[in-house]
Amino acid sequence: MATPNNVTPTNCSWWPISALENDAGKSTEGEENQDPTDPALKSQDRLVLYHWTQSFSSQKVRLVIAEKGLPCEERDVSMPLMEHKEPWFMRLNLGEEVPVIIHRDNIISDYNQIIDYMEKNFTGGKGGCILGETCFLFALAENVTQLIPEPGSLLHSRVLQYRELLDSLPMDAYTHGCILHPELTTDSMIPKYATAEIRRHLANASTELMKLDHDEEPQLSEPYLSKQKKLMAKILEHDNVNYLKKILGELGMVLDQIEAELEKRKLEYQGQKCELWLCGCVFTLADVLLGATLHRLKFLGLSKKYWEDGSRPNLQSFFDRIQKRFAFRKVLGDIHTTLLSAVVPNAFRLVKRKPPSFFGASFLMGSLGGMGYFAYWYLKKKYI
Repeated sequence: MATPNNVTPTNCSWWPISALENDAGKSTEGEENQDPTDPALKSQDRLVLYHWTQSFSSQKVRLVIAEKGLPCEERDVSMPLMEHKEPWFMRLNLGEEVPVIIHRDNIISDYNQIIDYMEKNFTGGKGGCILGETCFLFALAENVTQLIPEPGSLLHSRVLQYRELLDSLPMDAYTHGCILHPELTTDSMIPKYATAEIRRHLANASTELMKLDHDEEPQLSEPYLSKQKKLMAKILEHDNVNYLKKILGELGMVLDQIEAELEKRKLEYQGQKCELWLCGCVFTLADVLLGATLHRLKFLGLSKKYWEDGSRPNLQSFFDRIQKRFAFRKVLGDIHTTLLSAVVPNAFRLVKRKPPSFFGASFLMGSLGGMGYFAYWYLKKKYI
């Protein structure tokens, strides 16, 4: 039986809305109640990803898998529906966070370890397979992309440098902060109700934690309470507008550094016919991370502040190009339809779990129709 590696994933953002399951593998109702570590549910080399579509760490892992062209069964774990707290998922990760990868007897629940595992075990080239024991799983693939260059090369050191830099950005703080302070954003794609929802969540959680501090609840462990208090403290810090302005200023300096690096690539490869990326003429993990970062910043309403105002033309060019990549379109889709794709699937999953009354069903269908109507007019105004 597979056993977890007992590490808590890092850089995993909480988000108050769910998203389209789209190309994710959809788990059946029976499978949700089964132990995911049961050997009967696994083939010898089955690759399974448990993720949440709006989790930033999940998005980066899914982009890596898509860029490598790996067959992978995806299971969406809805945070709004609290699926990450259900027993079937907690058997995978007691940290109650996504993403989690299962492959053979390995359960990996740390974002960085997942990236390293995918690169170590699933990288190959034409004329020779270097996948080790898992080679036959992708024997039909002529080429499995290498996203981290060989150690010792200049390209390798550049990729590691920008991997560390981009992964250090406090994306959860940007996300919470922009939800709570939309006045600092421009053309944000976050629905207005999200601000009220997260503030309601904060108020309810504060009250609940106060009760738990005074009541003896044997089913609640001290580590759980400690974790919830830390989460509350983090979100309250993100609600500090001065703190948000400070980290957004620091983000500007990071993007200045990346803009300068992209300019260096133009000079370095001047006269050569190749598509330029952050570290050179080869698309790498650094580009995956930068693309995911820019996508999230645009969704939060920060793109006009940081590159669409013409202040960082190399960054604008990079974002325009990476959005056209197949893996990027498959995983992240059209950013302008993110809101609609975030709400509808969760509504239907909730109905499937708890069938509503006639009034409830009427209200739900009316709401979905209304959302579709407003989405239509938004897109019409945007593009026509």
